[in-house]
Amino acid sequence: MKERVAKFSIGEVVRHKVFPFRGVIFDVDPEFANTEEWWNSIPAEVRPSKDQPFYHLLAENDESEYVAYVSEQNLVNDESGTPLRNQQVYQIFDQSPSGQFKPKMSFAH
Repeated sequence: MKERVAKFSIGEVVRHKVFPFRGVIFDVDPEFANTEEWWNSIPAEVRPSKDQPFYHLLAENDESEYVAYVSEQNLVNDESGTPLRNQQVYQIFDQSPSGQFKPKMSFAH
């Protein structure tokens, strides 16, 4: 099996191509690593392939903050520059003057 290289990295701000949310990546799975139940809850016509990186996001939409699990094919870079509300982002990451998020040393492996 061919090893996939993740397009996005930890600390990047991304948004979903279809749904109105965005967030910061805090973990990456090289391929799908969630439950079949979760997988089957996605409508078949928009269900992504399992054979691609999946990203764990500290996500937010207009109503709330939450953790999202999203396939690479459904993410794009968020170029809005709008500050994130999710306070967990600032507990886990330091933000550089350029806006890039870097994991705080206490969370590094």
